[in-house]
Amino acid sequence: MANNTTSGSVRSRSQYVTAGLASMMGTTIEWYDFFLYGTAAALVFNTIFFPSFDPLTGTLAAFATYSVGFFARPLGGIIFGHFGDKVGRKSMLLITLFMMGIPTILIGLIPSYESIGYWGAVLLVLMRFIQGIAVGGEWGGAVLMAVEHAPEGKKGFFGSLPQAGVAPGLILSSLAMGAVASLPNEDMLAWGWRIPFLASVLLLLVGWFIRVKVAESPDFERMKKKGEKVGMPAMIVLKKYPKEVLVVVGGRLAEVTWFYTVVTFALAYTTNTLGVDRMVMLDATIWGALVSLFTMPLFGILGDRLSFKWVFMAGSIGILLFSSLFFSMLGSLDVASINIAMIIAIGVVYACLYGPEGSLFSAQFPPEVRYSGISIAVQVSGAIGGGLAPLIATSLLAYGDGDPRYIVWYLSGLGVIAIISSIFMHGPAKFAPLTEMQEARS
Repeated sequence: MANNTTSGSVRSRSQYVTAGLASMMGTTIEWYDFFLYGTAAALVFNTIFFPSFDPLTGTLAAFATYSVGFFARPLGGIIFGHFGDKVGRKSMLLITLFMMGIPTILIGLIPSYESIGYWGAVLLVLMRFIQGIAVGGEWGGAVLMAVEHAPEGKKGFFGSLPQAGVAPGLILSSLAMGAVASLPNEDMLAWGWRIPFLASVLLLLVGWFIRVKVAESPDFERMKKKGEKVGMPAMIVLKKYPKEVLVVVGGRLAEVTWFYTVVTFALAYTTNTLGVDRMVMLDATIWGALVSLFTMPLFGILGDRLSFKWVFMAGSIGILLFSSLFFSMLGSLDVASINIAMIIAIGVVYACLYGPEGSLFSAQFPPEVRYSGISIAVQVSGAIGGGLAPLIATSLLAYGDGDPRYIVWYLSGLGVIAIISSIFMHGPAKFAPLTEMQEARS
């Protein structure tokens, strides 16, 4: 009996380390593809696919194609959540990897408006829709593979690893676009912007190699062995756990809106409205993402030590405290202030929200419907918050005649909703201990 326990512990230790690293690296690759599109939408897509529009309208049109991916996310969450709870977490992650990577490559091959007119925008929307479905299924699976493999007392840290994968994805996409942005503007618009999209084929191959080596989630295997799988996980989630869905949506709404306002809208705002050089903003974004690569696991560990919900709530309060100052620092046009603003916005406020989020949201649902539960709640809020964030922010900026004060009010209101939502969230003891006791007795 002792030998079996020992070997099982050794095997488990190897599996959770592999799962944690694979979740982080796989998420890095998929978010590279997703962020690359957002950066291109802010910088060049208005000129390439909507040249007949004025700059502001062209930017809105480009962000509209960007938003399509967010609106597709809930569908991806439902589809992959269903099969992730019934078939397994691992196979879903392999499928979503290709559904992100292949459309990214194809986007780099779409002809411009001069060649095929608005059909280019139609193809862009189609590729974006497929990417959105993939991301809708990706996040839940990556988080669960890390959290469900993690040892007790370290679920916050391991749950933060796929979250931390966002940072290198953002860094790589910003570096890639920054490299081609240094080209003469004519070359950048003619062919330079396509290179980062085509280069993702290399990341796609690396991602497949990494994820194929990961073992299936032990929670899913346990559930499968005991016959605890349910027929329609999504229906069970909506019927039995509506409060859990609502509090996750409320909490996630502030986080995702904050992020895409800071990373996507702020890039367009500073370059188009304030006249800041795009390389300054890309570099500042890289600095912020680099800091978050370390602070996200730190906040995950802090969640293990204190409480996931209290760390998340601290990030929500950070939105209230920093929103106004963030836009003031951007408006100063000082390079150092812009860098500090992005470091605080991404590396502190966002990391404090996103780091413990995977473990916190996973704790709201039992294993048999967990993939569906977190995917539906997170992706619905992602569609509302992330999908509309650049559009709403751009519209509020126009309404304020270039003054971002209404954007600050918008972000602060969502921060209040997140604080209230986090108060009503469960701790990890709600569902996890029952499964562990059952496993110990078997």
